[in-house]
Amino acid sequence: MTEQETFNHVSLITTIILFCWIAFMITWERISPYRKGLPFFREGFWVDLVWYTLIQSYFLKILIFDYIIAPIESHYSWKGISFMADWPLWAQVAFFVVTHDLYIYLFHRFQHANKFFWRTHEAHHSGKQVDFMAGSRSHAVEIIINQTIEFGPIILLLGPYSPVIPIKAMLDATLGMFIHANINVKLGKLKYFLNSPELHLWHHANYQEVFHANFSTKFAIWDYLFGTVYFPDHKPGDKPENWGLYYDYPKDYFAQHAFSVKRFDERQLVAKYKWLAWYYNLRPGFIQWFKKTFLSKPLPVNDVNLSEEKEVSVKPELLDV
Repeated sequence: MTEQETFNHVSLITTIILFCWIAFMITWERISPYRKGLPFFREGFWVDLVWYTLIQSYFLKILIFDYIIAPIESHYSWKGISFMADWPLWAQVAFFVVTHDLYIYLFHRFQHANKFFWRTHEAHHSGKQVDFMAGSRSHAVEIIINQTIEFGPIILLLGPYSPVIPIKAMLDATLGMFIHANINVKLGKLKYFLNSPELHLWHHANYQEVFHANFSTKFAIWDYLFGTVYFPDHKPGDKPENWGLYYDYPKDYFAQHAFSVKRFDERQLVAKYKWLAWYYNLRPGFIQWFKKTFLSKPLPVNDVNLSEEKEVSVKPELLDV
């Protein structure tokens, strides 16, 4: 097979593994939850699935690979002088997994310490109900920085069709889902090396003790080595104030990105501008129409008042779009 055919073959295999892992995570969360009673369609579910996981990932993939990395690779390709070109595939994957994970730890720690870069990261901490999909909620600028630094060196050193790319992407996704998953699992002695929900979920808790702690993504060893681990013998709690940010944060995808540039009150804007209220009512209005049209039983004729018209208003709970 050619390099591209091998790349496509590996991509197909990693995609199948990824979907199987998603099904496994969903099942595990239902069987052994870290926080009992957390709904599957929790607050922000559709924002994380539709906007962050599907739409943002699709467009940022094009931007990062085609318009950032590709031009750099065409001018500064190091493939001919790569010191790892003859390494076995497992060694190449291991090298980039470990080195990038160390970078992510350091950059993640920097984001929590820098006011400007915190605004590119706060979206990731905004969820009050953290599950396997919560890790997908990341500001577009944060993704552009991290994935350019992640995949740029792979392409420069090994070429654009290296199987390391889909394998590493698959490992990123599966382990990212695992550490954010609402599952009650203990790793025993492995917790000093591998990251897990019992450690990382504390990082998403709303406590001062963890704002500068538990920065690791794949390997918890970074937190232990650099003294940033926080691992008490109890859980954060189940109240909304125990999780997420201590300040109000927009629930809409576009508002979340705008909020990183200019602070505002989302509800006040919705109340002030009719076009914004219309936008915020789109998804809830469609869901209500769908339920009324296809899922509810028809009302008796005597119970229907055809002359009564009501204006739809935006309720706080409808801001989750």
